Amino acid sequence: MKGRRWPAALLAAVCALGALYLAQRLLVPKYQTGVVEGSMVAEYYRETVDHDLVFIGDCEVYENFSPITLWETYGISSYIRGSAQQLTWQSYYLLEDTLRHETPRAVVYNVQALQFSQPQSEAYNRMTIDGMRWGPAKVRCILASMTEGEHFIEYLFPLLRYHDRWGELTGDDVEHLFSKDPVTHAGYYMRVDVKAQTGFPEPRMLADYTLGEKPMDYLGRMADLCREKGVELILIKAPIEYPHWYDEWDRQAAAFAAERGLTYLNLIPLREEIGLDMSTDTYDAGLHLNTGGAEKLAAWFGGWLLERTDLPDRRGEAAYDAAWREKTDYYNAMKERQYAELAQYGELVSFGANAVER
Repeated sequence: MKGRRWPAALLAAVCALGALYLAQRLLVPKYQTGVVEGSMVAEYYRETVDHDLVFIGDCEVYENFSPITLWETYGISSYIRGSAQQLTWQSYYLLEDTLRHETPRAVVYNVQALQFSQPQSEAYNRMTIDGMRWGPAKVRCILASMTEGEHFIEYLFPLLRYHDRWGELTGDDVEHLFSKDPVTHAGYYMRVDVKAQTGFPEPRMLADYTLGEKPMDYLGRMADLCREKGVELILIKAPIEYPHWYDEWDRQAAAFAAERGLTYLNLIPLREEIGLDMSTDTYDAGLHLNTGGAEKLAAWFGGWLLERTDLPDRRGEAAYDAAWREKTDYYNAMKERQYAELAQYGELVSFGANAVER
């Protein structure tokens, strides 16, 4: 009797596990429209060719540099491993994760996030961590990032966190149950619309301008890991004036770079040389560049890189040409679609047009 009942019990268990798996797939946010930033980290694992240049950081990299321009102008194969409000320790673990898959010749890290010494919110944590593949880097990233009230098991089994999303489900959750459409272009988030920069509030005075021990520790780890792997680490500050980048922070970043023998490049004073015009090259009044601005910055930065590094020109290599032709076609098609939407509606209406405040 027991022997006859065991297959039925096993079948019931398999069905129960299958139902839980499907429920989890359905309830976890898909980040395909609106807040698309939650899809960015996972998209990296679709890549079919290696990258000689990898950017790591927050919106100051994924909204300000066009990898397509770097490819078309210089033949540089690059990728942006960016996410919304990506904290320095999260950047470090994303670097660890990246180096499990490939070894770029150079890594560019944007220093704006050094201002944050503590995790900021679960929502931002999720948009970085959920897309990482499971491995030691992801485990350590979770443990370093959890805010009060978060639990490791809810990252391990997301159904425990999202079990009450039934009332929020949309067609996206069903359509993208098992697959997602790409929302970036080698990690770059596209916006072609224009909203001129008009001015920012006066920066508030701080009681202490010292960059925190935790972010600086992880920046040191980043430098050590790159040195160990033979990767050149380049520190930059994107040419964005708000949130404010204090002179005191700038000096500390420059001192760290000098101590470690690294290059640090603050791009804010170089905006005129780059050719940026913040009346036309931003879509949100100066917080981020639009596609025209990102293309200008990539064209300038690629030239700067080639004068100082040994990044190769991969054009003419069959695998790279094929991969980047596909990326370029997708990029140009989306650009045309966004311009058409602007002409028809006066605003963008496709996915990503109402992205999260970063």
